[in-house]
Amino acid sequence: MTIRLLKTSMVFAVGLWALLIAADNILDYDSNWHFVQHVLSMDTVFPDNALKYRAITDPKIQALGYWMIIATEWVMSALCLTGAWGLFRARRNRLDFIAAKPLAACGLVLVFLMYFVGFVVVGGEWFCMWQSEIWNGQAKAVMFLTCAMLVLIVLLLQEEDQRP
Repeated sequence: MTIRLLKTSMVFAVGLWALLIAADNILDYDSNWHFVQHVLSMDTVFPDNALKYRAITDPKIQALGYWMIIATEWVMSALCLTGAWGLFRARRNRLDFIAAKPLAACGLVLVFLMYFVGFVVVGGEWFCMWQSEIWNGQAKAVMFLTCAMLVLIVLLLQEEDQRP
């Protein structure tokens, strides 16, 4: 049961982290709003960048993008925290614990999708975020998605056939 509690704690930690990010993006809206605006407008990429036609400068579309990020963070948090609760409740029974894993796994995969697809692929490559010295969030995104993937790997390790 100790290993199950460790797995549960790891999923809970990711859920708590996602909850703090989501809450911070509402409580301190402007900080990350400026980040999203600069990345989408591509105003700090190399001056001669031929890909600047991809820039999104309409504040309404930028706000929609930011709210999609915030909503995804809330869902990541809800899935991981609810998944951790399900794992905790099922900790005494191997089969129940295995059956409780998918919800937590969905939350962890959503973290991966948000930070790999959203920040590395779309932000980093499509909007050339890597070219900005100030508004480049790729390193943090990779740190976040790596942590989530490590927790996912641990979570999905086969449960030993122990009693109970």
